[in-house]
Order: sequence, then C-alpha cells, then structure tokens
Amino acid sequence: MTAATGAGDTLAPMGDGLVDLRSDTVTRPTPEMRRAMADAEVGDDVYREDPTVNALEAAFASRVGKQAALFVPSGTMGNQVALRVLSEPASVVVAGRRQHVVVHEHGGGGRNAGIQFHAVSDDDGTLSEADVRWALDATEHHHPRVTLLAVENTHMHAGGRPWSLEALRAVAGAARGVPVHMDGARLFNAEVATGVPAATYAAQVTTVMSCLSKGLCAPVGSMLAGDEDIMEAARAERARMGGGMRQAGVIAAAGLVALNSMVARLAEDHRRASRLAGAVAERWPDGGCEP
Repeated sequence: MTAATGAGDTLAPMGDGLVDLRSDTVTRPTPEMRRAMADAEVGDDVYREDPTVNALEAAFASRVGKQAALFVPSGTMGNQVALRVLSEPASVVVAGRRQHVVVHEHGGGGRNAGIQFHAVSDDDGTLSEADVRWALDATEHHHPRVTLLAVENTHMHAGGRPWSLEALRAVAGAARGVPVHMDGARLFNAEVATGVPAATYAAQVTTVMSCLSKGLCAPVGSMLAGDEDIMEAARAERARMGGGMRQAGVIAAAGLVALNSMVARLAEDHRRASRLAGAVAERWPDGGCEP
C-alpha cells in the first residue's frame, strides 16, 4: 500500500479534520513551489525558448539516466506519445491487463496509435517472461506482430507494488529486442521503497514516463525520457496531440522543486501508509490489506 497523499504539510484537507486519501493526485503545491512558479523565467516552449522547461527536461533526463526528456501536460499523454513513437498501427502491445495504459486512458491506444493490447496477467504487479515469450512466438502463427512491451512501476492496481530489478531485467530480456516502455508515474516511490535508483530501473527500458503531480505535489505535468532521436519524434507527436505549450515555465518551475525537494520526502508517505495499513489489517484481518 502506498500513501495517497503528498508528503508532510502538503496533505489535502477535506474539512472536519479529515485527510483526503482518494489519490496522491490531490496534493497541493508547497510554498516553495508557489514562489518558484511566481518567479519563473519563461519563454515559448514550442520554440524551445523556455529556460525553465529546458532546465526541467535536462534535470529529469539526468535523474533517470536518459539522453533527453520531454515535458508533457499529463502522464496519460506521456504514455500515449510513447505508444505513437514506439509501436505501429495494426500491431500488438503486450501489457498487464490492469495497467493504467490499458484500462484508464479511455481506449487511447487504439484511437491514438492504432494498436491493440495483448493483455496478460499482472495480479502481483509484474508480467511473466513466459507470457511475453508466448506473445512473441504467436506472431509465427498468424497473430499480430508485437512492437512494444509496456510495464508499470509502481503498479497501481497491485497496491502500489514496485518491480524488483531482477524481475524487470528478466521480462525486458524476454522481449527479445522489442522496445519497452515503462509507465513510471510513481517511479520515485519505487526508488524510495526499494533503494534501486530510478536511473537503474530506467536503464532496462527504452522510454520512461514519470508524473510530477503524483505524490510530488507539483500541480500539473509529467516527463517522458529516452534517447535523443526518440524524444525528437515524441516532441512532434506531442504537438499532434495538442500538447505543445507556450510559456510553460510557470508550471515547470514547480516540477523542478518536485524533483529536487520532494522525492526524499516520499519516505514519510511510506511510513504513514504502513501505519495506516497496519491499523486497517488489525481492524479487518480478512480485508487483504498488507502492512
């Protein structure tokens, strides 16, 4: 179980002393973020002239060990851009049946990239090497060609479970050179929980997306990272999807604070979530909640 709130004083109160635990998207920008947003140096990002956006993209790329990064309005757009860049129409993307890109993006994969999903079991948050190999072997028997493997780390529907590095390496290896996209909306939760650096996770995949607004308290925005040529193609796809932004430094500034100041504080969320899970498990021992 992962915390559904931002760290420390960024909790979103509901009134009457209640804390909103619906999602880690209901956080509020910290005072530091608000100051950074007010003071942000800006330019036209479509022309690549916004220095704050440029700084955020460089910081994220460095943080996840990729050549380049792209600032997008949402995690869904980041995933959809990756589908458009890495897959092909009338092909198959192998993904877990409960992953965000499969069930929570309004069928965007079919609409935006012309793909269909080969959805496999992901009850524990991971995919099996055998399922990936089966999908690849099936192309020899008149099944659609597999052009992409998608994973989610941490896996929301599995209670926020992170992938182990060994499992991720194994399933990426089973892809036999097919590109791998990681929906790392909560990648930094995985980093804090496991001690595996985000860059080490990202080294196993072709592209990685992370959200700045999930648990890190930025009001809006996500990042997509990969090789420079892939990010050049991704920039064009972002424009086609209406994601080109102008003086976006006012929101990118909050993203920089999120990366620089908020990742370490996720450990506070995890401690609180563990305490809450323990209380729930004690009260309802058959409820399936694991401390």
